Amino acid sequence: MTPALTAPATSELRSRAEHLLAALGATRPEPGPLTVRTPITGGELASLRPSSSAAIDDAITKASNAFQSWRTVPAPQRAAVVRRLGQLLTEHIGELGELVTLEAGKIGAEARGEVQEMIDICEFAVGLSRQLYGRTMPSERPGHRLMETWHPLGVVGVLSAFNFPVAVWSWNTAIALVCGDTVVWKPSETTPLTALACHTLLRRAAVEVGADPDIHQLVQGAVEVGEQLVDDERVALVSATGSVRMGRAVGPRVAARFGRCLLELGGNNAAVVTPSADLELATRGVVFAAAGTAGQRCTSLRRLIAHADVVGPLLNRIEKAYHQLRVGNPLDDGVLVGPLINQRAYRSMQDAIARAVDDGGELLCGAERVMVTGENSHYVRPAIVRMPAQTAVVREETFAPILYVLTYHDLDSAIALHNGVPQGLSSAIFTGDQREAERFLAADGSDCGIANVNIGTSGAEIGGAFGGEKHTGGGRESGSDSWKTYMRRATNTVNYSPDLPLAQGIQFG
Repeated sequence: MTPALTAPATSELRSRAEHLLAALGATRPEPGPLTVRTPITGGELASLRPSSSAAIDDAITKASNAFQSWRTVPAPQRAAVVRRLGQLLTEHIGELGELVTLEAGKIGAEARGEVQEMIDICEFAVGLSRQLYGRTMPSERPGHRLMETWHPLGVVGVLSAFNFPVAVWSWNTAIALVCGDTVVWKPSETTPLTALACHTLLRRAAVEVGADPDIHQLVQGAVEVGEQLVDDERVALVSATGSVRMGRAVGPRVAARFGRCLLELGGNNAAVVTPSADLELATRGVVFAAAGTAGQRCTSLRRLIAHADVVGPLLNRIEKAYHQLRVGNPLDDGVLVGPLINQRAYRSMQDAIARAVDDGGELLCGAERVMVTGENSHYVRPAIVRMPAQTAVVREETFAPILYVLTYHDLDSAIALHNGVPQGLSSAIFTGDQREAERFLAADGSDCGIANVNIGTSGAEIGGAFGGEKHTGGGRESGSDSWKTYMRRATNTVNYSPDLPLAQGIQFG
């Protein structure tokens, strides 16, 4: 059994949050109607005033005006802001990481890891600033050169979610800034303090390298704040991370004004375990992906599809590991699973498990609540539910630590099960057979934006493009050539001859 849980008083956490904000150079927000609760105790961490409609309009105006000059700054010079931001994040990784824990409930290692991811994307973006390459193509006309160039797009609106309160912002912002865009950020209303800290650090970085701090704006509040960003024609790109329901609302509204949209929505990620798999390796990959961050990653493992020959011994290993997971105060050493973000998440988990059992599922372990300080904190042991089939509840994403276990007999049926959900973010196969691995990665294999072999579904690196297909939205952030989303392409033809030949050999005149 897990040792008895402890948690500090909310007043201690509130004082700690104020200290951390001061250490990060941020001014304590003016109290207001927007309540910030810490999932550690469920108590009030702070309150602040949401941005008014006029303040949001002013932020977009400032970002739009700053873009007029920022776009003409050479990209390697723009990178100076991002380089300095990375340095400041390195200096303050401890303070910002702890603030993430206070607001989002992540354990210390994961919170610091998220800040490290921010540092990594800053390094990537600085290098990218010298690699915004266009192509030169052969022209069919003599004395002509055909090429493409990439130019800054405009104001980028970033709507981020609570589960990665700072990393996802940095994926977008670091790339957007070196591409010559300016940014208006609307964070989750659940995690406004970490946003305030990041905004402060970025504006400090801009001032210290002689750049206009108005290249970044922060607006705070609930859904109506995001809606104003979504509907404003001056926002050239809306990058939105959240639920499929949110994406269904955002996408059409941006499209109606012919803006661009980058959607990172739900994931219902699965891992296939074949008879040739290393079961110890698979167990480690499954447990971290399913239980890490209390199942509140978009890449969390939701479905385990195991071959009939190995499902028994594999489940024995996973259940044993689950019983050893320490659930508790994320500020305590040795804790591996922190709290759910709020009561809605807890109810969603319990409702999903009840539906799964009604569908014939068997709850093997977990799901019980661990009380810490009262009704507003929600610590739950990660659950494993063995299912007879992929029912409706299994096909839905529940943002909580539930692992549904399904059995298969041949790889084709495993891939069909894997792909038989609306979402298409991350996927994995554990196998010792190269043919099985290649089959999973082939065009008729996994239909996800991320497909892994012998590694779990979570823990993506910033060097690769991050995103998914189907109801996940199709967007790509972070590495590879995701930068192209933040720029506009121009095709250029240069005639350096004294003649004016027409394309396709057309004669006119």
